[in-house]
Amino acid sequence: MANDGPVEHGFPHLETVRAAITALYRRLSYDTIQTFSQSVAPADVAFADTDDLHLGAQRVAREFVRHYRLPDARLIVAFRAMRHAANVELTAGPEYFVELNDRFRTHRRDIGAALAHETMHVYLHRLGLSFPGTRDNEILTDTAAAYLGAGWLLLDAYREDAASSQKLGYLTPEEFGYVLAKRALVFGEDPSVWFTSPQAYTAYVKGMARARRDEQQPPLTAAGWAGRRRYARDRRHAQDHAGDRARGHVLAAAPGAVYTFSADEEPLRVSFPCPTCNQRIRVPVRGRVRARCALCRTVLECDT
Repeated sequence: MANDGPVEHGFPHLETVRAAITALYRRLSYDTIQTFSQSVAPADVAFADTDDLHLGAQRVAREFVRHYRLPDARLIVAFRAMRHAANVELTAGPEYFVELNDRFRTHRRDIGAALAHETMHVYLHRLGLSFPGTRDNEILTDTAAAYLGAGWLLLDAYREDAASSQKLGYLTPEEFGYVLAKRALVFGEDPSVWFTSPQAYTAYVKGMARARRDEQQPPLTAAGWAGRRRYARDRRHAQDHAGDRARGHVLAAAPGAVYTFSADEEPLRVSFPCPTCNQRIRVPVRGRVRARCALCRTVLECDT
């Protein structure tokens, strides 16, 4: 929790975020992810200053238990002085003890954001889904919360001005915006209408721009002129070296390109990440083709 301290910006954890989205699709399946098409509604997790602190926190916790479909789980929420924003004790259940930072006694509007993250820890714990290392596992948790409809609260808890700052979670504001944009492109949902923080909206716009770039990389037909020209040059190079094929050999593309050419079979094939789930897709190099991602079922128009 950044509390009146410096807030990291940009996309330093982007590869881990993308790996987390892929892991969600692999573990949950396309059909299960589709059941999270509706985000947590602001009214269902609203917390007024006049609400009883503990009863209100329990009410919000129950809403996240319902949203994440954990019907037999019970979250017991308490408050104490601590360094981090929150902590959850991951046991066999069905009761899970969640501690929130004493700061939330007076910053009640952000209790929902903290509980969205901690309840996702329970959800992933029950799934048996985790990444090695604390940092990557926390990034997975933030990403899952945002992609499954509750993480917009974490971005909305980001506020920064000349005198103070606050940010929850391990992702940067722009990375939260990126994951929310990825979700919005899948479900046609605009979370920005729920933001109360103007800084959150700015981060979401930057995240959406980055997410759109994923859809404009060659060999996708939406790629720009410069990307298409670079791809054509790399394709010619791969075709010129087709006689040097050895099984499993990969022909590298230009630095920064997301695609590679495979020389282990006829015809030459190109591999690139799905812009929705980041799963690698391989298609033959033969002009216009339509590919369907087996993991997230996205249909992609390609010009290989």
